[in-house]
Amino acid sequence: MTQRTGYPDGAPCWADLNTPDLDGARRFYTGLFGWTFDEPVAAFGHYTTARLGGRSVVGMAPKMPDQQDMPSAWSVYLKTSDADATVRRIEDAGGKLLVPPMEIPVQGRMAFAFDSTGAAFGLWQPASHTGAQAFDETGAMCWHEVNTRGGTKADAFYRSLFPYEQQQVGDGEKFDYVVYHLEGQAIGGRMQMTAEWGDLPAHWMTYFRVEDTDASTARVRELGGNLLHGPFDSPHGRIAVVSDPYGAVFSIISPAPTPAS
Repeated sequence: MTQRTGYPDGAPCWADLNTPDLDGARRFYTGLFGWTFDEPVAAFGHYTTARLGGRSVVGMAPKMPDQQDMPSAWSVYLKTSDADATVRRIEDAGGKLLVPPMEIPVQGRMAFAFDSTGAAFGLWQPASHTGAQAFDETGAMCWHEVNTRGGTKADAFYRSLFPYEQQQVGDGEKFDYVVYHLEGQAIGGRMQMTAEWGDLPAHWMTYFRVEDTDASTARVRELGGNLLHGPFDSPHGRIAVVSDPYGAVFSIISPAPTPAS
């Protein structure tokens, strides 16, 4: 069991959930992933941190009164060493700022924006809070990707923010998927949405690692959530797209077996 202490600029470093029922959401995710939770902090909108083996995993908070009409959703945060400079690049690249950089006392600074294709994402400039301490292990987030109908536009947008190396791993037509690398490591992806996605807007997707996708999918249903797509096999593991009882969508993946040497 290892504890991660930092992320390179541009890497997804944190995710949090806004939910209409904090107690119900905590029961659901505890039942699914085995998380424990810190006591909600009233001064921060009853924000609470989920933990795995004592290490931080994600955050969670109830919707504010002015957010009741907004869908419950998971939000991803990209690490930055300078939120102000990154925000300037967002606006220069055709994005739209939603929440300007704001101080979270002691912990760091955050901002929130839309990319140039309409997908919402956050920025996190760490102070004491350096991001998720548990990552890429069972019960923790392990991958993030932006799903958009403007793939080429999105690639250019994010490349203007951070020094991503972007590699097409599909055929660029029927399957258009670009992997974003930092410092030689794959840290996320970009999926081109097709007509099969219907009218779903551009969005970031968070993946959580599980031991057995089929068993976890059954558990999602037992706990009141829903299966939206799959399970299906991919080169990297077996995936299902699911939602919690309040409509927040996320993906679960059990890694593909390691080939025998």
